Amino acid sequence: MRPAPAEGPTHTRPRRAPIRPVLSVPPQTMPAQTMPAQTMPVETRPAEVDPLGVLGTDLDESTQTDKPWLVIVWNDPINLMSFVTYVLQKLFGYSKEKATKLMLDVHHKGRAVVSSGTRERAELDVYRLHEHGLWATMEQAS
Repeated sequence: MRPAPAEGPTHTRPRRAPIRPVLSVPPQTMPAQTMPAQTMPVETRPAEVDPLGVLGTDLDESTQTDKPWLVIVWNDPINLMSFVTYVLQKLFGYSKEKATKLMLDVHHKGRAVVSSGTRERAELDVYRLHEHGLWATMEQAS
């Protein structure tokens, strides 16, 4: 004989025990920032004085920001000379004569510098040239 069915749901989710924090690190090995204030070591070194402000300055870094970044278009066997001229006119606003001169430099010399400026601008120009299928890189002027 079966027991009579109970009213409502026949199964319930088991209750979970409340989560209690557990200290897994013994107090003697706790890091200094979690130790009570009276046990923290006190540093008594004198503060470093830099009257000229030279310690935090990297000289190489300051001279690198002065040099412009160059955007270089490289010769490739894929794009037509007329297309390269068109892209240089479209992206940089060069006249047909200027764009043609740069395209001929690319064709005969293998490369041409098409723009210069900040690093961010050079990255954008290289990205735009890549979007048009041209081979382009950037380098810092020497």
